[in-house]
Amino acid sequence: MRRWVIALLLTTGGIVAAQSGTLDIAVDQSPVGLDPHVATAFATFAIIDQVYEDLVELNADLQLEPALAESWEVSDDGLAYTFQLRSGVKFHNGRELTADDVVYSFDRVMAEDTGSPFASRFSQVESAEATGDLTVVFHMNAPFAPFLSNLTDLAIVPREVVEEHGNLQQVAVGTGPFVFDEWVPDTSVLLTANPDYYRDGEPGVQALLFHIVPEATARAAGLRSGTYDFLPDVDAITAQTLARSPTVEMLQTDDLAYALLGLNLERGPLGDPRVRRAINMATDRGEVVDAVYFGDAVAAGPLSPALKDWAVPVEEFACYDTDPDAARDLLAEAGYGDGFQMEILTFSRIKAITDMAQVLQAQYADVGIDASINIEEFGTFVQDWSNSNFDSFASRNGGTVDPDGYLFRTFHSGGSTNVFNYDNPEVDELLERGQVTVDQAERQEIYREVQQILACEGPIVHVAYATLFSAMRDNVEGFQQIPTRSLRYLRNVTVE
Repeated sequence: MRRWVIALLLTTGGIVAAQSGTLDIAVDQSPVGLDPHVATAFATFAIIDQVYEDLVELNADLQLEPALAESWEVSDDGLAYTFQLRSGVKFHNGRELTADDVVYSFDRVMAEDTGSPFASRFSQVESAEATGDLTVVFHMNAPFAPFLSNLTDLAIVPREVVEEHGNLQQVAVGTGPFVFDEWVPDTSVLLTANPDYYRDGEPGVQALLFHIVPEATARAAGLRSGTYDFLPDVDAITAQTLARSPTVEMLQTDDLAYALLGLNLERGPLGDPRVRRAINMATDRGEVVDAVYFGDAVAAGPLSPALKDWAVPVEEFACYDTDPDAARDLLAEAGYGDGFQMEILTFSRIKAITDMAQVLQAQYADVGIDASINIEEFGTFVQDWSNSNFDSFASRNGGTVDPDGYLFRTFHSGGSTNVFNYDNPEVDELLERGQVTVDQAERQEIYREVQQILACEGPIVHVAYATLFSAMRDNVEGFQQIPTRSLRYLRNVTVE
């Protein structure tokens, strides 16, 4: 139940809703830039999702709701989507939002020199057109089933700010409930309440202060002591400890993000599908679930089991039956009977990921794969990842509510986050059909085929979907978890 702090003010308005104070949030790392059109790190989205908004947004039930667009219509042939924008919405620099801003933001995402990882999500969009001050039309090359859900990744930005600064990596000016105020690298990020926000009564606090606290134990101690009010992401062992604290409330939900081992197909043995199948057969996902996540996770296929209409159960993937003997036989068949060496690139900020890398290292040694682990600073890791500068990498990747949003950009040969150099014409054809097929049953069968191919011979070893835990002090109200890890509901939080 939402609780508002009510204050008596000496104004003609009498009693008005007043914001409570600052919400202190502890996170594990600094944002890697602030540009919403090139962001890939969870640490960046935690900040910019409070500053920028999209035409539509997802709620806690993974259903689409209006955001900057108050309504929309789809043409009978499915080739035109017309959006009516809210009137009176202002950017944080005081200028009112118009349809031209939507067109500019779309064109910027699609521009090659932007290098946006979201460009693949709009591959069937021919153009965006402002047909009025508050009306914008997206024209399709073909019916595009995932278009509306993919719009949750089109942050609307003001052209003049981009042109003034060259990019948006160090500045953030959106329409969201909070205004970017200050960023002290590796220390904190301060966001203050947007006084012109168009949703009545929101946000519920005067400021969000993100404290950069790399150590999970320090974040947990700070929550118990009252130094911090909210931890958006808590590992399984810390969650068990915090659950025993009388002043802490634990939240949990299914997670669309997963732990993975990514493989660069241009690095020697990893280009051979038999080697990739062998690596899958050498991977004991159950051991990772138990040893790293203490049972609060499930083995991962290409799509999260939270997507009940889409995900193929992992029991259907033959290569998921851990079989070191069969893995050795496959390696020998591929010409690597004596094994081979590879490096696992990773970072230290998420303990579960480095722990997983160590468990996988031991499992692969059992079949003759000598996997060294290289732990990099997170910004360096992101750069090496984006440049395909790795043999393999251990990380965590986000999912989407429509399978196209994740699968196309990741596995299509032209996908904007296909850093693996994966090129499978059959997968390309299926993914392209999945975008233009409107019938739900047909789409489900297409993505079933895609998952069967990717699970065993794709460029990613999908390892585990962990339970998403969040923790907050018992004087914090109004927050809801979303399986996408979005912190949308921070705008509804109040602190007593």
